[in-house]
Amino acid sequence: MVDIKKNRKNGQKASANPRKFAADSLVKWEKLGKYAGLEAAATLEGGELHGADRGLYSALVYGVVERSVTLDYIIDRLSSTPAKKLEPIVRAALRLGLYQLLYMDKIPDHAAVSESVALVPKRASGLVNGVLRAFLRGEKNFELPPRGDDLAGHLSVKYSVPRELCVFFLDAYGEADTEGILDSSFGGDRLCLRVNTLKCSPEAAASRLSELGAESRLSKIVPHVLVTSGNEFLSGIDEGLWFVQDEASAAAVAVLSPEKGSVVLDMCAAPGGKSFGCAITMENEGSVRSFDIHENKLSLIRDGAKRLGIEIIEADVGDGKSPAEELFGCADYVLCDAPCSGLGVLSKKPDIRYKSVADIAGLPGVQYDILCSAAKCVKQGGVLMYSTCTLNPAENEGVFMRFRDEHPEFEPMPFELCGMGNDGYATLMPHKTGTDGFFISKFIRVR
Repeated sequence: MVDIKKNRKNGQKASANPRKFAADSLVKWEKLGKYAGLEAAATLEGGELHGADRGLYSALVYGVVERSVTLDYIIDRLSSTPAKKLEPIVRAALRLGLYQLLYMDKIPDHAAVSESVALVPKRASGLVNGVLRAFLRGEKNFELPPRGDDLAGHLSVKYSVPRELCVFFLDAYGEADTEGILDSSFGGDRLCLRVNTLKCSPEAAASRLSELGAESRLSKIVPHVLVTSGNEFLSGIDEGLWFVQDEASAAAVAVLSPEKGSVVLDMCAAPGGKSFGCAITMENEGSVRSFDIHENKLSLIRDGAKRLGIEIIEADVGDGKSPAEELFGCADYVLCDAPCSGLGVLSKKPDIRYKSVADIAGLPGVQYDILCSAAKCVKQGGVLMYSTCTLNPAENEGVFMRFRDEHPEFEPMPFELCGMGNDGYATLMPHKTGTDGFFISKFIRVR
């Protein structure tokens, strides 16, 4: 175990034990319902973890959250006490140990076992040691539920997603696409950067990334986006050369394609990526008004715009369901990226795996209300975009078609994306496009 006393070598403190911090965070995540990302950020900001231990801590926390269904399935087959009945710290220690044994090749098996045993009270050390040793004796093998008997149960364990979500995806997309979606739902090191062409070209940005030690490639889906990995890009953010934005989100702005000098409203704007993309597309000429219901998030937009050298963004508090009357009929383009279930970004936000399907059911009504309100702000001949980062036909095609049928003053506006045309809407499937799961639709106001 790492000594938490000061290490005078190189004048640095030694880190506290990252596994202990990971176990504590996992207990809070489960017991207190804390989001893994928020909990991890708070722990890292505490400053007690340094260097590689910060990376190990993050990998353990996000990895266990992502794989908990599978890990608990293994525990249930090796422990006399089911995973759900174990005290939280014991369950966290077993999950951490199994995760390291299964998914972290660089950690020696003996270290994964001994460090996990050290996390629990002495009364539970025998149980943790016994389960992990039994897993090793079985050569880290375990049998999945038979596919033919219960497809949802099989996929649940294989891809570590609750059974009800597997059923949901199977009903929505069928077997092949469901397995593709789930297979793409694990985190990776792929990162997308939207280049700020107000300051540099994509080629110059790629050259700068190379100088920083990162390889990159130009997106095949949308212009001005570089795909890279690692964290060498951080200094470029400070310089305003780029900002983090997935290809799918950048594609929405490319499809909207606001013209220079136009008026754009972004109705649910925070943290601001699409507003930034619109302003850059408009060459910093015109007006982008960015609204969010949470005032504390507006600083993200304002600070980002300043860093990028964007002068045409104005960020204000605004409720997408009830825009001010002064906005009615004022905009050439209105972007309505509505709050959604987030089922398209499972690989980035593993907590979303555990959302209740019942809790998702009410979202389409909220999204429709926001879209109808946003539509009031579009002038005749103007463009309205509705988008989400989810994979749920009710939140996507369902909202689109309801709006189309109940608002004859708007017509779907076909566009091309990924080399294919459409009837005014498209769903980006992560296993087919390599992007986040995303829905994009476009209308024009004809009267």
